[in-house]
Amino acid sequence: MFNVPSMKELLRSADGELTEELRLKSNGLGLGHLPARLEPDALTTMVCGYCSTGCSLVIHMKDGQAINLSPDGRYPVNRGMACPKGWESLRVLDSSERAVVPWRRNEDGGWTAVSWEYAVLTFVSRMKALQEKYGKGSVAFLGTGQIPTEELAFLGTLAKFGMGFLHGDGNTRQCMASAVVAYKQSFGFDAPPYTYQDLEESDTLVFVGSNLCIAHPILWERVMRNPHQPRIIVVDPRRTETAQAATHHYAPQPKTDLTLLYGVAHLLLEWKAWDREFVERHTNDFGKFRVHVEAFTPAFVAQQCGMNVAEVEELARLIAEGQRVSFWWTMGVNQSHQGVLTAQALINLALMTGNIGRPGTGANSITGQCNAMGSRLFSNTASLLGGRDFTNLAHRRKVADILQIDGARIPETSGYAYDQIIDGIESGEIKGLWVIATNSAHSWIQQNRLKQAFKKLEFLVVQDMYRTSETAQLADLILPAAGWGEKDGTFINSERRIGRIRKVARAPGQALADFHIFRLLAEAWGLGPEFAAWRSPEAVFQILSRLSEGQPCDFSRLQTYDDISPLGVQWPVPAGDVEEQRRLFADGHFYHADGRARFIFGQPQAPRERLNPEFPYLLLTGRGSSAQWHTETRTRQSPILKRLYRDEAMIEISPEDARREGIAAEDWVQVSSAHGQAKFRCVITRKVKPGQVFISMHKDGVNGLIPSEFDPQSRQPSYKMCAVFIKKAH
Repeated sequence: MFNVPSMKELLRSADGELTEELRLKSNGLGLGHLPARLEPDALTTMVCGYCSTGCSLVIHMKDGQAINLSPDGRYPVNRGMACPKGWESLRVLDSSERAVVPWRRNEDGGWTAVSWEYAVLTFVSRMKALQEKYGKGSVAFLGTGQIPTEELAFLGTLAKFGMGFLHGDGNTRQCMASAVVAYKQSFGFDAPPYTYQDLEESDTLVFVGSNLCIAHPILWERVMRNPHQPRIIVVDPRRTETAQAATHHYAPQPKTDLTLLYGVAHLLLEWKAWDREFVERHTNDFGKFRVHVEAFTPAFVAQQCGMNVAEVEELARLIAEGQRVSFWWTMGVNQSHQGVLTAQALINLALMTGNIGRPGTGANSITGQCNAMGSRLFSNTASLLGGRDFTNLAHRRKVADILQIDGARIPETSGYAYDQIIDGIESGEIKGLWVIATNSAHSWIQQNRLKQAFKKLEFLVVQDMYRTSETAQLADLILPAAGWGEKDGTFINSERRIGRIRKVARAPGQALADFHIFRLLAEAWGLGPEFAAWRSPEAVFQILSRLSEGQPCDFSRLQTYDDISPLGVQWPVPAGDVEEQRRLFADGHFYHADGRARFIFGQPQAPRERLNPEFPYLLLTGRGSSAQWHTETRTRQSPILKRLYRDEAMIEISPEDARREGIAAEDWVQVSSAHGQAKFRCVITRKVKPGQVFISMHKDGVNGLIPSEFDPQSRQPSYKMCAVFIKKAH
């Protein structure tokens, strides 16, 4: 039975989180103000905890505490640069909104601070009671791409192999799921093939649905350093900041990009501008693909995409003329009802032109979150540890052998995806939910529906840095977690680079690293012996190293944190690794059993959401500012970042539509869809076409307008398109 002394011992071992000042009180476990065991005055480096770029920051220490930071000039990712969010990474840790003690909700709806002992035992007793009453499938978790790989693996392994949770997914489902499926099907593994150096080595860069200038500003700086006077091509319905800086901008009708890309392939074939030798030696199903794109003539494509024939032909010609062409995409492709096929259409263009495996080439998905790649490979959500398959018996046995557990404890399926978990809550099938480091009540589609669903839960646990997020405010129990800079571990960025994060600050109050919270929960659940080897983040890194062996993501040669180069290490890691940059498929060998890539394609489908007289405008959403991050749970803690963008939620409207609706600049605008309504402040601009409007995704209320439509293969939501009605608010 779990008891107070074992809790005390675990808290003592929390890697400097708590010290000998730990003491027990009669009402449970009490914690005083506890100093951290940190290094004295020094400089140390670690990877930023915001986006997937993975910049390295130099942390300046004084008296054992981080007091400032600066960009790392040596690191091959950012080379001495940082965006506003990176500069403010430490400041957002110091916030009055931090969760500093565990909290439970009272019967009257208020909050009471409780001890860690009470919180942990409450979690275990209530989750177990739900499983006993309703079955194993009655509890689920929603994870993240914001915490270290070691914590992601601990969470997924503990929940699914230990606690018996059948269902768990991560918020990477919202940003990268379509790219993951596309890579797996086309290449045989979730393997972004590029290195950031390709941004500087291409002579032709094609960005589809990517506002790189705002979403990944350091990568845009890499584009600006390209010495080859490259053609920069942007395909986006909106005249984004990236489109304004490009050499060529094409604005097809939203969600017709798949048709446009097939039209480009049609012309490349017609002009014989494809690499016959590469295609015949290294790919399958090109003949079928060739037949498929015959119907996508320039005239047909122009009509479907709202473009003219000359634009379609010009785009194809630019790609045909390039010697080192790279294709890049982010959420504008992934967050679609046909995101997988669209990503594969870009992969197909790279394959058919031989633009892969060489400097300045590739079909390159840029991830959203700092550790989405770590989540994709090791969170035990969509894939089994190490990028394996839950349905594969040999894979389950391999993982069981490495973890030294009974293989029967590993489920044969990955369980419900994010949207299916929400549906399960709504239907009453799922009664308990554990949310870790994500803000579903803001970020998920149809917010009002989700919030009502969460109210049906018998037990909602939120584990987070902040107690003020929209999701935390719905919780029955809040577990206070440490943030970036207050814990140790690794991140894996978009170019597959493994980088270190380090504890350079003490978490406030009684907040603990997620890793140590998982250890406490494992012990309380009765799983202490099974997870005895998971004693520290570095010990788990060693386990993950063994799990990666023989996989495409193999980094088994990295045995300890000291083996990770100060410049980071891209997987796979071969013997004698000294390379600063590494791209995949230089030998033309892919990860399918026959070593060949596959051409995969399908018929474009119209989105379910259509314009109509009641909702005549098309709403687009996306990144609003390089100073904002996702639901602003962190970035709003920085006064400096908040001064870099408007506090009100803004809607961009074309001059023509503003005149038609009698709306002036700075007016409040009521926006309604079939799914919800919200108010936004008007900006009149030609960045959007007549008939289209744009709202930043960062503000609460935006996702309440979005329909429930998903890619059928990736189950990723289609955030980017919604039919709305606008009018001046009175």
